[in-house]
Amino acid sequence: MLEPHYANVPLDQLPCLPRNPVHVVLDNLRSAYNVGSIFRTSDAGAVERIHLCGMSAHPPHKKISKTSLGAQDYVPWTYYERSSSAVDAIKAQGVCVVAVEVVEHAVPHVHFDWPRPVAIVFGNEVNGVGEAVLKRCDAAVRIPMKGFKNSINVATAFGVVLYDILRRWEAI
Repeated sequence: MLEPHYANVPLDQLPCLPRNPVHVVLDNLRSAYNVGSIFRTSDAGAVERIHLCGMSAHPPHKKISKTSLGAQDYVPWTYYERSSSAVDAIKAQGVCVVAVEVVEHAVPHVHFDWPRPVAIVFGNEVNGVGEAVLKRCDAAVRIPMKGFKNSINVATAFGVVLYDILRRWEAI
């Protein structure tokens, strides 16, 4: 049976949604379309909150709305001028912060023991997670690559990691 569709239900009349304890930190993402896609996948995975940082677009934004198909209205989000401030605030709540980045000490995401709650940090499409943010993270994971490039689209990477976390937690 298909799940109910809530597109025509006013926001104040939606049922309470149990959320998975996943925080998503977007460190200076350049593409509002990627941000919108991450909102849409975050809604599908019922994440706790998205933390939009620096140059990352934030609602209201036409490009976010286009790719999120309205999911920006369903997923809690916060904007921070500096990504390091977001990470510090999350860590102050006792949440483990994990960068998803191609760095020397990163372990494959499928071998990482994902704690609950967790914050996953995704960086700029060109420069990755900023150095100041990486230093604040408790760990780093990477998505194993078999081709010639060492990266995939940030919104795609987010989906891969989020659904691996939820699968491992038996939350899907």
